[in-house]
Amino acid sequence: MAKHSELQHGPLSCQSPEALDTREFLTRVADKWSILVVVALAGRPRHRARFSELLREIGGVSDRMLTTTLRNLERDGMLVRELFPEVPPRVEYELTPLGLKLLEPLRRMADWVIAHWGEVKHARAKFDAKQPRKRERS
Repeated sequence: MAKHSELQHGPLSCQSPEALDTREFLTRVADKWSILVVVALAGRPRHRARFSELLREIGGVSDRMLTTTLRNLERDGMLVRELFPEVPPRVEYELTPLGLKLLEPLRRMADWVIAHWGEVKHARAKFDAKQPRKRERS
């Protein structure tokens, strides 16, 4: 594991080009829907699904937002889109090898959350208890 000073002054210092690249990528991939799309595809046979299957499985995402998310993930090389010339047209999305490689860090993050979520909730409760209460409006 990197030491604190390595994280501040090494390749991931806040001003390095690598840090800017990391921030740009995390902004895209760590949004509300991208991780869910990657995880949903990872759980499907051959890591492949139709738009309607993803829409049903993810739940809560609009058609427009799912379309935007899929397009962004395709642009970043995380998945490929295949259009089948049928009536009506059928479109399937499949994780690429690069998209599959994203699963490992996502699993590590999920493991961290599982291991530390109790601490996070405790810290939140402690913080919230120190905050002045807002007066209710009459």
